[in-house]
Amino acid sequence: MTDAVAPEPGARPRPQYGEYATPEEQRARIRQPDVTAALETGRPVEVPPAVAAPVGPAATETAGADVPPAADAALTRRRAVDRIVTFALLAYGLVNVISSYPAFLDYSAYADTMFTVLGVEAELADPAAGRPWGIAAALLLTVGWIATAAISWWNMSRRRLSWWIPLVAGVVFVFVAGMLMVVPLMNDPAAWDALVGSLG
Repeated sequence: MTDAVAPEPGARPRPQYGEYATPEEQRARIRQPDVTAALETGRPVEVPPAVAAPVGPAATETAGADVPPAADAALTRRRAVDRIVTFALLAYGLVNVISSYPAFLDYSAYADTMFTVLGVEAELADPAAGRPWGIAAALLLTVGWIATAAISWWNMSRRRLSWWIPLVAGVVFVFVAGMLMVVPLMNDPAAWDALVGSLG
């Protein structure tokens, strides 16, 4: 048991467990046990700035002041540039998709143009056979562009860099569409041999 000293009549009882201590004194005891002796002898205690940190709204304002304004401005500028580049690439992809429709939907004209550019004298045995492949390539580019725009928008809404999404998607979908357009040529032995011979 603790020996309690009876207080003098009219005097304030000495605190036993810190019930009369101010919050600053309590924090000082918890964080710096070496001040306990000073508190017991009744000497004033200097509370360090870390102990007397503001609480509530003042603490929030102080925490916000730790973020350098220059870093915040640089981050905002980088996001703005990313959005501009992303929208520019999406717009460029949309123009390419729309402009490819006439060539893809008229496969005979597409094959003739390819033969002319490569300097090949050849004709398709069945020009109508390539039309379904041209339609499939056009649909692939359309669906690919819509999916790319949706993913880019979702990524931007989560504050992530998005400029690379339309770039990579454009390369992938154009490559796959080009492979679809080559299938009818591969199924036409005479045209394919002439095409391969010109490339060799």
